Amino acid sequence: MSVRYPRPLRPGDRVGVTSPSSGVAKELRERLHVAVRDVQDRGYEVVVGRCMDGSGHISAPAADRARELMSMLTDPTIRAIVPPWGGETAIDLIPLLDWDRLREAEPTWLVGFSDMSTLITPLTLLTGTATVHGNNLMDTPYRVPEGLLSWLDIVAAPPGHRFTQASAIRHRTTGFDDFAAFPDVREYTLDSPGTWTRLDGSGDVAAEGRLIGGCIETLRNLAGTAYLDVSAFARNESPSGLLVYVDAAGDDAYTICGNLHGMRLAGFFDRANAILVGRTNAADNSSLSQHEAVLDALGSLNVPIIADMECGHVPPYMPIVNGAYGRIVHSSSRSELTQTLD
Repeated sequence: MSVRYPRPLRPGDRVGVTSPSSGVAKELRERLHVAVRDVQDRGYEVVVGRCMDGSGHISAPAADRARELMSMLTDPTIRAIVPPWGGETAIDLIPLLDWDRLREAEPTWLVGFSDMSTLITPLTLLTGTATVHGNNLMDTPYRVPEGLLSWLDIVAAPPGHRFTQASAIRHRTTGFDDFAAFPDVREYTLDSPGTWTRLDGSGDVAAEGRLIGGCIETLRNLAGTAYLDVSAFARNESPSGLLVYVDAAGDDAYTICGNLHGMRLAGFFDRANAILVGRTNAADNSSLSQHEAVLDALGSLNVPIIADMECGHVPPYMPIVNGAYGRIVHSSSRSELTQTLD
C-alpha cells in the first residue's frame, strides 16, 4: 500500500456535505448556507446530505450516518467531503464502515478536524488515502491569514504539489463567534500574539517524515486498536520516520497527560522524528500546565516537540494532510511546515 492522493478538484466537481458526528441546529443553518455558498463560489457543486440534524449530539442514527458517508466516499462524482464541524461520538461509525470497499474505491478527499480525526486518521492508516486535517465547513468563510491556506486550496492542488505554511503570529483566545447572530462573519478576532514553542529544550529544529495525527480526545479511544496502527503505517510508507501531530480540544492538563501516556504506550509515537502540538485554550491544572502535560508524557521519547502550532482548536487553522511528506523548521527566524503531496 502506498499513499493515495485523490485527484485535485476542478470547477464543476461536486463536494459532499454530511455530518458524521454532530449536525447543525436550526438557528445555525444560515451560517451553513453562507459556507455552502462560499464553496459554490469556488466553482463547485455542493451536495448536502440528509444527516444534518442538529437537535441532539448526533445528526442521525449511526447506521444512517455510516451509510451516507460510505455513499459519498464511493461516489465517483463526489470529489471531496467536508462536515460542518466535529462532535463527540463519530467512533460509532468505525465498525460500520466497509474498509475493504474504501481501499478499492477511487480515493476522495475527506476533510475535517476535532471528532473527524476519528475517521480521517484511520482512513489514511487503513486505506492509504490522504486526508485533510483542516478547517471544517462552518469555518470556511473566514478570511485565511497570511501564511496559511484553506482546505479548499489543498484539495485543488495537483499531485506532487509542495506548499509551505508558517506560524500565524496571532491567534484567538476568547471564545467563538456567534454564528446565530452573525452568520456571515468572515474576520477572525485574533487577539493574542505568539508563535511556536519548543518544549523539549532549546535550539533550532529541522525534521522530516510523513504526517499523521489528530485530536487527542478522540484518537485516545482508538489507541491500541487496528484502526490506529501508526507503527505499521510508518513501516510501510515512511521507514525513515514520521511527523506526528496532536491537538488537545478541551480536556484539562491532567486528562491530556494521561491520554498521551496511554497513546505512547500503544505505540502512537514510536516512529516520530518530531511531535507537533496544536495550540490549546484547554485548562491547566494547579500543578500541571498543558505544556508540562505533553512533556511529562512524551519528553522521554527524546525527539523535538514543537507546541502552539495552528493544528488545533484555536483559530486560525493550518491544514495538515495525513500521509503527505512533511518538513518542519523552527528557529529564531523561521517557523514553518512544508508538505509535499507525493
